[in-house]
Amino acid sequence: MATTAKLFGRAIEKAFKGEINWATGAIKVMFTSSAYVPDQDAHQYKSSVINEITDAGYTVRGYALANKAITYDAATNVTKFDADDQSLPSPITAARAIVYQDTGNDATSPLICFIDFGVDTTLNILQWDAAGIFTHTAA
Repeated sequence: MATTAKLFGRAIEKAFKGEINWATGAIKVMFTSSAYVPDQDAHQYKSSVINEITDAGYTVRGYALANKAITYDAATNVTKFDADDQSLPSPITAARAIVYQDTGNDATSPLICFIDFGVDTTLNILQWDAAGIFTHTAA
């Protein structure tokens, strides 16, 4: 099965309302087992995410993204949201990666996007797509 990535449905709204700040917020990536099934419409905060992995060496609540960047390409009208690839301290096995802003409270930590690996996958590094973690195209 192919890897897919999608924004949570309310992520753009939450960014415009100031709940998500890509530049200054504590943006993290956490990993879950296949028992967690993302719901783009109903899941808005980390409190909706179940079955975070517990692999040895994994840090609960995930890892902070380093060198976050937002760039705009006027030729294509594409805004790219990106960060450094995520090195992991030890191999983990996960089915999904969840990007969110960590406020320290699961009920107020907004979800941004998820990456579904399709099957349980052993990772040493999470390498983002060359196009970025996610993009937005102005129509």
